[in-house]
Amino acid sequence: MLPKILVITGPTASGKTWLAAELAKRCGGEVVSADSMQIYRRMDIGTAKPTEEEKQGVPHHMLDVADPAEDFSVARYVDMASRCVAEVCARGKLPILAGGTGLYIDSLLSGRTFAAFDGGSTLRAELEERYARQGGQALLDELAKADPASAARLHPNDAKRIVRALEVWLTTGRTITQHNEETKAIPPRYDALTLTLDFRRREDMWERIDRRVDRMLEAGLEREVRALLDSGVPERCTAMQAIGYKEMVPVISGAMAAADAAAQIKLRSRQYAKRQRTWFRRGQQAKTLFWEPIPNFADVLHRSTAFLEEFGIL
Repeated sequence: MLPKILVITGPTASGKTWLAAELAKRCGGEVVSADSMQIYRRMDIGTAKPTEEEKQGVPHHMLDVADPAEDFSVARYVDMASRCVAEVCARGKLPILAGGTGLYIDSLLSGRTFAAFDGGSTLRAELEERYARQGGQALLDELAKADPASAARLHPNDAKRIVRALEVWLTTGRTITQHNEETKAIPPRYDALTLTLDFRRREDMWERIDRRVDRMLEAGLEREVRALLDSGVPERCTAMQAIGYKEMVPVISGAMAAADAAAQIKLRSRQYAKRQRTWFRRGQQAKTLFWEPIPNFADVLHRSTAFLEEFGIL
């Protein structure tokens, strides 16, 4: 039998942290984060990383596992998170995967593997140098000769994925397209129940997002970003491209007013939430729990518990 796992997804500011902790207390669970930015240390305010109070005494994993300057990949997340889930199961507890990074969640649940390559080789640096010198279209044309399917999906400006696709081909002799097709046949890793939190009206989601951004700014988001930059974290690294961090950099340099940055953070958070909703709605097996204009926390918790009972967890 496959190990049972509970998954809690949904757009940003939908209450995933709260529900994960509440259900963990009821069914003896431990939370495994599926947030691509909460993995970074010293990035707490802008990522809405759960506080000790919000954790409610429940163990949380996959938080603060990387330095902001690191290039953290989905492959590394799957490797680390799958070990966390196995350890939680070994303790006789229920793993609760909670977060809004759909790619992390899908990759972990599906048992997906990733094309191997020598991360210590100089090939990536050479390809990046060629991209900067020759341009994306030149490398994309080269990729098309070996992997036309991948090349057709990529834009010349998508440096990271073009370099990665060429790197895999030149290192392994197999294309990313071949690898992805083969991994589709791999059976799922877990028996998963997915609960998706969402908003009945998008206006309620927007209001919730705006309030969260206001709280982040009041809590010291600018100070947090300044501390990261002062410690030597590169402005252009992956972690600093997160919503909230990227927008605050020009504020710190004096190139943008704080009010304008706040408006951008709210807009981009809304756009991100829209993409999240589209991603999670693909999961036809998910049980969706909608928030009404006036949130009824007791009702959401009651219905969530009923789904757990039906799934055989409680």
